[in-house]
Amino acid sequence: MRSMPEMLAPLSEHDCRLGDFAEIVEVETSQANYPLCAEIASGVVVYDAERVNRLSVGSADHLSLQAEVSRALLQGPGIVVFRSAITPSVLDAASKRFYSIIEEERNVGRSAGDHFAKPGANDRIWNALEKLAVADPKLFVDYYQCPSVAFASQAWLGPGYQMTSQVNVVNPGGEAQQPHRDYHLGFMSNEQASRFPAHVHRLSPLLTLQGAIAHIDMPVETGPTLYLPHSQKYEAGYLAWRQPEFIDYFNANHVQLPLSKGDAVFFNPALFHAAGTNRTVDVRRMANLLQVSSAMGRAMERIDRTRIVLAVYPHLLNLEDKDARDRALACAAEGYAFPADLDRDQPVGGLSPSTQADTVQTAIAEQWSSADLDVALRASPGQSK
Repeated sequence: MRSMPEMLAPLSEHDCRLGDFAEIVEVETSQANYPLCAEIASGVVVYDAERVNRLSVGSADHLSLQAEVSRALLQGPGIVVFRSAITPSVLDAASKRFYSIIEEERNVGRSAGDHFAKPGANDRIWNALEKLAVADPKLFVDYYQCPSVAFASQAWLGPGYQMTSQVNVVNPGGEAQQPHRDYHLGFMSNEQASRFPAHVHRLSPLLTLQGAIAHIDMPVETGPTLYLPHSQKYEAGYLAWRQPEFIDYFNANHVQLPLSKGDAVFFNPALFHAAGTNRTVDVRRMANLLQVSSAMGRAMERIDRTRIVLAVYPHLLNLEDKDARDRALACAAEGYAFPADLDRDQPVGGLSPSTQADTVQTAIAEQWSSADLDVALRASPGQSK
């Protein structure tokens, strides 16, 4: 246990010690700690979705099960599975629609890039949530009324959560990703992540929930996701996952849980994980990746930051004190890349697109006119906030 001064001290790559990590990870997931689950499989807590479906929302049994799931995500292995969460007919209809969207986007020359996969290894639908709703509203309702999705989201984040979805199809021969953590801090470079206080490293995983719905049967040879149970509990993990010794440890100790069509997986975004290699010659492994965000990750007021930036830009341009300019810019411009239109600003070659503040910094460095800055800001939907 770190002392309070140590807990408040900034984290750095020098805090990453493989021995400390192994001590946290090398523990058994005991079914005695999860009396309401169906089984423990490869260290993962598994539930029957039918049990969730039978519970009355808000009942004592419902709340007890949610508390157990939340405990598994935070203090346990960091991952839970709900078997047979979505009915096969709804799943098949959604798969057909998703394949259609992939073909439509390919035909118009819009091939989606990815954070971690090599070009061609996969097909991805960014903002699949909105695209499914527009393409087939009834199917959207049939699909997303899934009790297990709501149950897990509320267990981790409470009510008012914000759902997003990206469909990922790993094609035959698609190679495994490198192990990583996810959004928020997991989408930053080590240099960026190290600028956040240690308590934000502890907070980041509490702001989102990662999920995946299996759209086909996923035996090991198709490359279902690799997980390292309990790795979410390592505080310095956002600065560790790129280090070679941690990658080697992951590769030697991960688990790979086969899934059946309709299974839903939910995991703590700080869990070390990576999509596996699709070793088949004819199976396109489709999963709908859910990223659920806390309702509280928003500012109190709706602000037109583009309007603010354009108003103050001439004064920023004339301010010679760079530190003073940066302080003013932090209050004026959007300094975070998300939410972004990832169809337009795909995170290829990096983990996130540029921010509005980045664009303003470029404009100042290159002495753009206000009109040129206006054009640049409005050209990217993600920056017009």
